Amino acid sequence: MLEAPPDRGCPACGGRRVLAHAELFALSIAHLDCDAFYAAIEKRDNPALADRPVIVGGGARGVVSTCCYVARTYGVRSAMPMFKARRACPEAVIIKPDMAKYAEVGRAVRRMMLDLTPLVEPLSIDEAFMDLTGTERLHGGPPALTLARLQARVERDLGVTASIGLSHNKFLAKMASDLDKPNGFAVIGKAETLDFLARQPVSMIWGVGKSFTAALERDGVTHVGQLQGMDEKTLAKRHGEMGLRLARLARGEDARAVKPERETKSLSSETTFDADVSDVQRLEDVLWELCEKVSARMKTSGFEGRVVTLKLKTADFKTVTRRRTLHEPANLARTAFAAARPLLHETAAGKAYRLIGVGFSDLTMAGANPSADLFGDAVRKMEAQEKAIDALRDKFGRDAVRAGRALRLRRD
Repeated sequence: MLEAPPDRGCPACGGRRVLAHAELFALSIAHLDCDAFYAAIEKRDNPALADRPVIVGGGARGVVSTCCYVARTYGVRSAMPMFKARRACPEAVIIKPDMAKYAEVGRAVRRMMLDLTPLVEPLSIDEAFMDLTGTERLHGGPPALTLARLQARVERDLGVTASIGLSHNKFLAKMASDLDKPNGFAVIGKAETLDFLARQPVSMIWGVGKSFTAALERDGVTHVGQLQGMDEKTLAKRHGEMGLRLARLARGEDARAVKPERETKSLSSETTFDADVSDVQRLEDVLWELCEKVSARMKTSGFEGRVVTLKLKTADFKTVTRRRTLHEPANLARTAFAAARPLLHETAAGKAYRLIGVGFSDLTMAGANPSADLFGDAVRKMEAQEKAIDALRDKFGRDAVRAGRALRLRRD
């Protein structure tokens, strides 16, 4: 658990809605992270859930997408298998994710951030970095005040809360946003950086997972302060490039700029079955539906991809991936299915799987490839057909148009 800087909070009452910090008005790099985002939206839309433990996630065989803070008191955590979450909190209200609803709220939060600065770097649907350097005159106050107003606006207008971290670089801003959740506002200044980091466990450094933490502990390193006292060359010799990264972050050094656009590397869709599936025909039917879903996302985002990836997870949680490179970038459902179907048959025969997924990667903007016209009328015909189907679904819902394969899946 992160340890907060000692001088946070109101010196008079100890409350955390007011901050007293020597550098409060000198810092401008922020990280905003919505609190228990999916669960918060569900509670907003159903006030009867306000004091109930809420888990948003898949079926009995899926994982927890997110859970509210009440559920967390029972030990429920994001990415926990649903059967463990149900066992930890039998009283929980389980809600299937509504990604379209969550994305709409996420876009609204993003627009509020962009009202303040064009330097917004999204990390996910509910969190982003912001750089408010030089915005004092525009907003009539320092970034800290502007961010406090944003935090209040998100809660007032959207009915969800967000926690904000403010510091002098991205690494520390993101760390600060975790210090005072939910609905918190935490600051890590330059003067306190080394002392603050020295008290933290090495596992709090981004990229230091369980295995790397164990490797460092075998060397006797458990806290960041120990890394601060180690020679950079020694760390590099022991851990390569990651050793150099450890040395920099242990001192709170992060020169990365807030980039308005983050490169999207892939788009995918997957589903976890309630019971393991070994029937290849059944897997193929589900694969088709996933191809339609990821194709719709690709078209909406304006991307085409050159690589199609099939993902399968076995009953014992082993992940299998297979890839096929296309002749030309594409975003059509039928193109994805044509590439992934043979991979499925090569891999799945005689085996049972708990999860299947499909995705596009090696993305480019749609229409950026002039040689696509070489494929002639066949591709243009498929594009026109899928465009017409997408338009009908946008207007009347996903069930308005279904392929024969999908209809068979629904009957089953």
